[in-house]
Order: sequence, then structure tokens, then C-alpha cells
Amino acid sequence: MLNKIIAAFLISLVSAAHADTVSVNPDHPDEYVVQKGDTLWDISGRFLQQPWLWPEVWKGNPQITNPHLIYPGDVVRLSYVDGSPILSVSSVQRTKDGRTVKLTPAVRSYERDDAIPAIPIEVIKSFLTRPLVVNENEMEEWPYIVASYDQHLIASSGNEIYVRGLDDSAASKRFAVYRQGGPYISVDEDGQETLLGYEALYVGDAIIKQGGDPATGVIAAANREILIGDRLREEQQEDVNSDFIPRPPVRDVQGNIISVIDGVTQIGQYQVVVLDLGTEQGIEVGNVLGIYQGGVMVNDKIAASVKQKKKDKELLQRIEETDYEADGLGGAIAYVIDQAALAKQNFDNKFTHISNLQAKPEKIRLPESSVGVLMVIRTFDKLSYALVMDATAPVHLYDRVKSM
Repeated sequence: MLNKIIAAFLISLVSAAHADTVSVNPDHPDEYVVQKGDTLWDISGRFLQQPWLWPEVWKGNPQITNPHLIYPGDVVRLSYVDGSPILSVSSVQRTKDGRTVKLTPAVRSYERDDAIPAIPIEVIKSFLTRPLVVNENEMEEWPYIVASYDQHLIASSGNEIYVRGLDDSAASKRFAVYRQGGPYISVDEDGQETLLGYEALYVGDAIIKQGGDPATGVIAAANREILIGDRLREEQQEDVNSDFIPRPPVRDVQGNIISVIDGVTQIGQYQVVVLDLGTEQGIEVGNVLGIYQGGVMVNDKIAASVKQKKKDKELLQRIEETDYEADGLGGAIAYVIDQAALAKQNFDNKFTHISNLQAKPEKIRLPESSVGVLMVIRTFDKLSYALVMDATAPVHLYDRVKSM
């Protein structure tokens, strides 16, 4: 009983802490029947203006011990507890005679193969293990394709290849084939460039039929043309974090989109991009960041001109209010100086462009505009892959990303 009281207290704290951040979609339905192909993000977007906050509205729901235990046919409803929105789920069950019986909410501790994922897993599956980020000379140590059958320069699926850098133990093993791609470069506001790594571009798979030097293999699959000099890396079960529960970074961060897979220039929903943020900046899988455009520094010449006119007005007012004769010689000197300044002012008024050129521009930063939201799906030391979840406008390379 004590544990239940403590749990309820913690849930109430979470709900209170986030009541002012979770905004309900004014066009939300009264209920929604989960469909095959849905994701938790999509479902939450029907009810919330910020679908990435769905963990907060699930937390207060004791029926959902694991948010992934939601299935096609379940009915999602929005309600309120102490003023905080809560999403509840009722499951359905089909009887042997084909009738559908709606069940009352109950704690669900089982999993089925058709549980609704948090985000579209099929879109990102290939990015969870490949491509890779490597250092400048890292791939030089990997085995490489030295030739192909009949000495063709290009190999494709089913072609025989010969590989150097392997031994007899490589027989029957499967390797991924990579080619070093372009550099990942971060550029700061001052234009300073920092090399963060290189893309290891995945081009296909190979199976080694016979070990040795050179070893003999066959191209099992080709994502693109495979060339002499492409490198091999043994495929192995990697410990890739797939915890796609959306959450903010542990600290405020900001960076940029520096690349997009396959090199397109305009980026939309469900495309994978590369960020110049990694674990060194505290980035974790599941972190949600906003995408912003604008915010550039510009020169405001108009403000400078206004300031100059203000100075001119102050000069005229001083001349009108000053009794030069009363100050004797000092007044006479001041009169000469002020008249010279007035003459210059009159000249500049006739040639306004000269005054504008002389005025020093004021540097200001334009406000940023939010154009989308992305979620980190894989991290490296200095880089990360992220999936664009929502985009209200075309996203571009070097758009800014930061904590929301």
C-alpha cells in the first residue's frame, strides 16, 4: 500500500510539473482506434500539439505500464486528472464467434509482435547499424577488395570478388562493404571549420567463401556499385541503443544539421540527418530537438542613420541654447567649433548617402523561426543521426537545432 501511495504521489508531481507544457490539440477526436502502421508519435499528434510530450500523458495512466503495449484495435481517449491531460487506452478482444468485446482498462504485462512502435522503425532500421562515422585514416586498416571476377572494375550482386587483409578464419563469414565518403564539418558563426569525422558509406554485403590472402568472396547484396578498393567490415551484433522514448537533452544544447543521407538539399519528414552534436555534448538516443531557420546576424544601417540624425538635432539645439558671448574667448572658440560641425551637418544633409556611409552599421540578430522537430536515433562521440519527425517548412542543411 505504501508503494502505491508513493507511486501516485510521484505521478501527481510529474503531471503538475508538465501541466503548463502539454497543450491539447483543439481539433482532437473524442477517441481514436489504433490502426496497423500507426506510431505512438502519430497517435499522440491527434491529441496533443506537441506529440513528443506523449510520455508525460502516458505516465499518469496506470493501465499502461509499458507504452509499447498498445496494439491495433485499441481505443485511445483523452481525459483530465486534476487539470492535466491523460491518454487512456481500452483494449478489445475478439471471441471465437467473431464478436468484438470491449474490455475495461487493466494493467497489461504482455507483449505481442504487432505492438505499436514509438516512431517508424522501418524507416530508420538500416541507420541503426550503418552507415558509420570513422576517423580520417581508420578505414585504411580494414580489408579491401583487390579485384573482381574477370577483372571488372565494378562488381554487383552475385559477382565474385577477391579480398586482401583477411585470413582463413574469415571463411563463411558475412561482411558489410563500405567506401569512405565525404567529411563531416561543423562551421561556427565566425566561419571557423571543425572536422568531426568521415562518413563510411555502406555499399553492400559480401560473404567470404574461402579464406586466404587474397580471400575469395561473393557480393550477397549491393546497395550501389561496388568498386575496387572498397573496404570490408565484419558484420556483428552491435549494441545499438533503440530506446526511442522522446525526452529533452540533459542540458541545453544547440548545433546544426550538417549532412543528410543520400545528399538531398531539401529535407522533409522521416528523413535522416546528421547533427554536429554527439555524446560529448550530452546527446542521447531519444532526445528531441527543435529545428530553426533564420537567426542570422545582419547590418542595420537604418538604425545607424537614425542615431546620426539624433546627434545632428542635439547639435542644433545646443547652438540655439548656448550664449557664446557670455563665455568670452572660450565661447568664441566653442562657436567656431560648433559652426564647423553645423556646416558639415548641412553638407551631409544635401548628400544623405554620404552620411549613411559614414554611420557605422549596427549588428543585430534576426529572430529564429521554428520549422520542425527531430529525434536523435543514433549517437557518436561528436555526431549523431536524427530523424525529422515533423516539418512545417522545407528543412535545409545548416539549419540550427537546439533544445526546445
